[in-house]
Amino acid sequence: DVRDLRVSFPGSRGPVLPVDGVSFALARGETLALVGESGSGKTLTGLSLLRLLPPGGSIVTGSAIRLDGEDLLALAPEPLRQVRGRRIAMVFQDPMSSLNPVLTVGDQIRETIQAHVPMTKGEARDRAVALLQEVGIPDPAERYHAWPHQLSGGMRQRVMIAIALAAEPSLLIADEATSALDVTVQAQILELLDRLRTARGMAVLLITHDLGIVAGRADRVAVMYAGRIVELAPTAELFASPAHPYTRGLFASIPRLTGPKQALQPIPGMVPSPSEWPSGCRFRNRCPSAMPACADEPPVKTPGPGRESRCWL
Repeated sequence: DVRDLRVSFPGSRGPVLPVDGVSFALARGETLALVGESGSGKTLTGLSLLRLLPPGGSIVTGSAIRLDGEDLLALAPEPLRQVRGRRIAMVFQDPMSSLNPVLTVGDQIRETIQAHVPMTKGEARDRAVALLQEVGIPDPAERYHAWPHQLSGGMRQRVMIAIALAAEPSLLIADEATSALDVTVQAQILELLDRLRTARGMAVLLITHDLGIVAGRADRVAVMYAGRIVELAPTAELFASPAHPYTRGLFASIPRLTGPKQALQPIPGMVPSPSEWPSGCRFRNRCPSAMPACADEPPVKTPGPGRESRCWL
């Protein structure tokens, strides 16, 4: 349960907030997709759940992050270390830069297991081989001894998922876990995550910039823009009737492979820098429906049946 999450970094003109007032809840066994353009604050939101912010970053007082009711922001370093990997695990964007190039993939899984679960080295090795098999790597006993550079991108990503699952976490954060993979491998990785979620009953926070990959994969979608969640809805309802102009803009910019040919409708401009957030609605400078009122005050959250949106319309 995340409430009013704010992340601050020092800036030349005072603190900047690349994540500013983010709130969402995630149930056991549920997949929540966090989508938006690069620079929206998605990755920082995921890192905040583990308190793994870049140097200079801090979580602002008044923010709340709770796991099964436990306040993660109040934990001392050692209890927090037990949460990382044991109860919340993360699959990072680039598996090649996340894996240690001087250790075999099997040893990296074994290390993670032994860091959180009391096992002998032999037992941890057998568990690592079983995990490699569970994530669909062929000849797992042989691949245990492989170096990261000897595996394909898809195989390395499967290894990262095996490491994340090593201690059987309650929550898995998948940060752009398929962005560097071809379409076929993307589908395989997403199917793998969905199958493991169902089998283990864990929650998944799926961070992506691509609305196309969340269809049929997520229970709910949170659309993030300029540090704030602007729309939150069940996946089917969001795809059927997006409420926020930014969400509609994302859908309009998706290429269509079927139906009549039509030109793409990109969203003009770029996500502003956190040090230059506009007043009022942060999407107003790019919004085709902007009104004078949009510059005065940030739009309030409008709750609906199972969904919410931040827009003056």
